[in-house]
Amino acid sequence: MKVISLHNVKIFETIKRACKHEREAQKEIFELYSPKMLSVCRQYVKDDYHAEEMMLSGFMKVFSNIKKFKNEGSFEGWVRRIMVNTCLSHLKRKNIFEYTDEEYVFNTETVENLESTSVEDIQKLIDELPNGYKVVFNLYAIEGYRHSEIAEMLNITESTSKSQLFKARKWLKSSYLKMNKLGHEER
Repeated sequence: MKVISLHNVKIFETIKRACKHEREAQKEIFELYSPKMLSVCRQYVKDDYHAEEMMLSGFMKVFSNIKKFKNEGSFEGWVRRIMVNTCLSHLKRKNIFEYTDEEYVFNTETVENLESTSVEDIQKLIDELPNGYKVVFNLYAIEGYRHSEIAEMLNITESTSKSQLFKARKWLKSSYLKMNKLGHEER
């Protein structure tokens, strides 16, 4: 016997109502998913204002295309993919990707106490990444895309995706170590 959670039944009913353009159902979906989706958009766009703009644009696409959701996989995952693609389209339109071969000074010390680092500090480090590094890092490490998928999404080679991820990790580790060193010196 298969047990279906009440939450899933409720969201599927809400989706059906949203397909009929019922504003109340759209509002329920927006209120349920907007906090998470704003956080997704924020991973790609530094500025809170622009992240919110991307999220709202993404929800417009969600509601315009909600009939295309086939109840295969999670609805949240479907919405998340739309948000990511909306952010990527925005970044491509603004032509702010830079895939750089610039090398950053890399400190080989081990990264310690990552657990004690605040989410805000980690987000600041990610925000400081060059855009090409940041997008590839987010798509790979956060969203779980493979390099072949990233290459196709961004119209780059798979090896460029791999090198951008490698450089992003180096940059983040180096920046993290600098941040910790400054933090220890202030104490």
